[in-house]
Amino acid sequence: MKELLFGAAYYDEYMPYDRLDQDIAMMKKAGINTVRIAESTWSTCEPQEGVFDFSHVERVMDAMEQAGIHVIIGTPTYAVPTWMVKSHPDVIAETIHGRGIYGARQIMDITHPVYLFYAERIIRELMKRTAHRKCVIGFQVDNETKYYGTAGKNVQERFVKYLRRKFNNDLDAMNYEFGLDYWSNRINAWEDFPDVRGTINGSLGAEFEKFQRTLVDEFLSWQADIVNEYRREDQFITHNFDFDWRGYSYGVQPDVNQYHASRCLTIAGTDIYHPSQDALTGTEIAFGGDLTRSLKQDNYLVMETEAQGFPAWTPYKGQLRLQAYSHLASGSNSVMYWHWHSIHNSLETYWKGLLSHDFQENATYREACVIGREFSEIGSRLVNLKKKNDVAILVSNEALTALKWFGIQAMVGENNGIGYNDVVRWIYDALYQMNIECDFIWPESEDLNRYKAIFVPALYAAPDSLLEKLKQYVTDGGTLAATFKTAFANESVKVSYEVQPHILNNCFGVKYHQFAFPKNVGLSGSVIGENTDAEAKVFMELLISEGAEVLASYKHYNWKDYAAITKNHFGRGTAVYLGCMTDQNTLKAVITDVLRSAQVAIPECNYPVIVRKGTNDFGKNVRYFLNYSAEVQKAPYLYGNSVELLSGKRIESGEIMEIPAWDLKIIEE
Repeated sequence: MKELLFGAAYYDEYMPYDRLDQDIAMMKKAGINTVRIAESTWSTCEPQEGVFDFSHVERVMDAMEQAGIHVIIGTPTYAVPTWMVKSHPDVIAETIHGRGIYGARQIMDITHPVYLFYAERIIRELMKRTAHRKCVIGFQVDNETKYYGTAGKNVQERFVKYLRRKFNNDLDAMNYEFGLDYWSNRINAWEDFPDVRGTINGSLGAEFEKFQRTLVDEFLSWQADIVNEYRREDQFITHNFDFDWRGYSYGVQPDVNQYHASRCLTIAGTDIYHPSQDALTGTEIAFGGDLTRSLKQDNYLVMETEAQGFPAWTPYKGQLRLQAYSHLASGSNSVMYWHWHSIHNSLETYWKGLLSHDFQENATYREACVIGREFSEIGSRLVNLKKKNDVAILVSNEALTALKWFGIQAMVGENNGIGYNDVVRWIYDALYQMNIECDFIWPESEDLNRYKAIFVPALYAAPDSLLEKLKQYVTDGGTLAATFKTAFANESVKVSYEVQPHILNNCFGVKYHQFAFPKNVGLSGSVIGENTDAEAKVFMELLISEGAEVLASYKHYNWKDYAAITKNHFGRGTAVYLGCMTDQNTLKAVITDVLRSAQVAIPECNYPVIVRKGTNDFGKNVRYFLNYSAEVQKAPYLYGNSVELLSGKRIESGEIMEIPAWDLKIIEE
């Protein structure tokens, strides 16, 4: 990238009257240099089968080209037109709930040959009209793609073929691996394979979900191949990956293995939405950014983020600007809003854009003008920020799915809202608040030794090869910290019949035979110190030390003989095991111990002042000091003499900086 992209999704099709020239004038005033168009407009671009009308797309491209504004073209395949469903109703996905009904987006079977035929045709027609245009800098394939629960006959037939290849046509091997003898679920002939939607077998169900995720890889790669036939070498291909949703972007996306799906892209992209107003912490921005950056170990694009969004997200003064720089601080090369203007009909009427329904200037728009001006002034110092982190978090779609089938508290008939992503965020949020930047890695990731410390949250299902790789990482001198529910089952969600944690028990220097749900269980030990509020939460494994140092034990008359948190020296490295979920103070104390063992520097600043760093195109260190609070915060600057980019002021080493409420400083050494 030669410049930061600052922009919004723009829908000429949604406008109540012709105001393209007015919008462009307001965009130019705001410093917006990029718009994203076409992604939601299949029924406008092809109003009837084989009848094409790209007038809206061409009209916007003409105007943007004249105004010097970049355009990103989105393929419009995530919302199907009515004529297709009328003629071919079976393009609607058949899920565990049966066949869907037309109306919402993302309800189609992405493997259906009729859908794919029409999708390819609209993509090619769109590419013919856009790829050669000077203003078009890149393409977004589809939109927040998932497999949408598709599980119809055609998908299940493909799944059976997938299993036959996986098990070399050996039914006995499959039945044994999945434990299908239970409740007479054994399959004795491939032609007798039952409808997987009804399975009670977690191993078979999790394998089906893993297969369904591969459909997303295939679909996005198929679209990228078509786009590659038309695009110029200087045009990128991206996709806007999203996350687990808890009313906002929260954790690892359950229905896409983004590490696999991103391989067909030239640059990763993401949509990040987050709480705002008093609930703005920056955590979701950092989490989404760190995960997306890690997909290709490179800069990425924020394709969508909120401007005003929901009424609960209408930003306080300064927050839109703080949020924009927060994206850049994680390595994004863009900030693009969904969307430019608020719409006047349908489902997302009250998901507000930069402009409200009246199209007038407002406080959010005026703050965007400040952002745009600053981006144009100092953007060259901020674009292409490169990071080299000492810490990583290992995440796994397979573990996520397995813990959906066998929830952390599922044995009592409910999960109490605690799942895999809660454990991931428990670890990530503590690191974030301590200003420990991290990458994400996946089971297939290589060269673990480039990290001084690796955190492994709830790796419930994992192949032996991954566990051996983690063990070797510690042997070679790395520091590994894993939580409860790690190394319990293999990749087929088959629980190990050996000592737990499987393969890693010697590495961690512990074993356990039993686990329980903590009730009124405190924690005591060297890592707890004077923290009288320390307690075990959610789940507890009754650890027995086999040479490991006990950092904390259960403070309870019945569980007092068991360890809760341990530390073991193994090979040239160190392995820490958390047998239970804890309060945040205890977790941060454990993380501090882990980082000291790994010789990772622990910053003096912590939340609400968040520090993010990287190296810019000029080879200089850049640090963002972000204040996520409604009060002025003080932060020491303990690095080399520098300049504050936004003000041009010199910053001396050892200087105490004052950062206003919901504001920031960007320091270049």
